[in-house]
Amino acid sequence: MRELKPIKIVTPPLAANCYLILDEKSALIDCGGDTKFILNALSRYMEPKDLDYLILTHSHFDHAAAAGDLKELGCKILMHKDEYALVKAQGFTSIFFNVKFKPFKPDFELKGGEIIELGDVVLEVIHTPGHSPGSICLYDENKKWLFSGDTVFAYGAFGRVDLPGGDAKALVKSIEKLSELDVENLYPGHEDVIEGNAKASILEALSIVKMIF
Repeated sequence: MRELKPIKIVTPPLAANCYLILDEKSALIDCGGDTKFILNALSRYMEPKDLDYLILTHSHFDHAAAAGDLKELGCKILMHKDEYALVKAQGFTSIFFNVKFKPFKPDFELKGGEIIELGDVVLEVIHTPGHSPGSICLYDENKKWLFSGDTVFAYGAFGRVDLPGGDAKALVKSIEKLSELDVENLYPGHEDVIEGNAKASILEALSIVKMIF
C-alpha cells in the first residue's frame, strides 16, 4: 500500500502552499486566493464537492480567500475563533493588500487542543499567535508531521508580524512551543517542505527570532 503523504498545491496569487490529505476523510489545509485555480488543482485528485474539511491556518487572503466558494460546495470550514473574529472585523477584506473575498462562517471555531481525526492521519490543533492572532499549526504526533502555516518555515525562517494583529512577542512564544515537538517533516505555508530532521529548522528559527525580538 502506498504511503499516505500530503499533496502540496502551490496557489496564486502569492505562492501559498496548500496541502491536500486524502484519508478516510479528506482535508485541505488552506485554500489559496484563487478559487478557479484551487478547484482545478483539487479535480486532479478528487471531486471538489466531496472535500470533507477545509482547515485554515490563518485568514490572510493568500491562504483563505477561496474559502467561501469551497464552503458553498459542501465542505466544513475549521479555523481559530480569534482568526474568525479578525477577518470578520475587517469585513473579509485584506486591508494591507486591498483584496476582498467572499464572506463565510466557519463550521467549527477552534481554540487549540482539538484533535481532528481523518483516519490514519490525526491532527492536533496548536494555537500559535504571532503572525496573526488566530494562527494555528497542525501536528500529527505519530507521523511527526507539522503543518506550520506562516508561523515558521524551512531553514529558520518565520512569519512576519507587521500585518494587522501581528505580535512579535507572541510569535517567539509560539515558536518556543513548536520547538518542543518531535518534528520530522515540516509543511509550511510558503516555500520548501522539509522531510527529515525538520526540527532543526524550527530550532534555527527560534534562535533567530529571539535575537531579533
